[in-house]
Amino acid sequence: MSDVLSKRQRSFCMSRIRDKNTKPELALRKALWNAGLRYRLKSDLLGRPDLYFPGRRLVIFVDGCFWHGCPEHCQMPVENRAFWEEKLLKTEPEIKKLI
Repeated sequence: MSDVLSKRQRSFCMSRIRDKNTKPELALRKALWNAGLRYRLKSDLLGRPDLYFPGRRLVIFVDGCFWHGCPEHCQMPVENRAFWEEKLLKTEPEIKKLI
């Protein structure tokens, strides 16, 4: 099935999706900072972690419910469902519970 939006509309919608400074990421950063833990944000490390602690050799990735198959919040896409199921199963075997 083709997209119901024009290329221009789809481009606008996708441009609104943030990959940095999301609400969960900001909340985590604030809590860590208030706890006295100091971290770095910019990194060329593999996987581009959201936070890293160079002295401890520790990285943190802040991913949303969709990518982990959270049973409470994750909604599998209706369109192209087979593609997303395959993609998510490769990265998160626990997602089988939602499929």
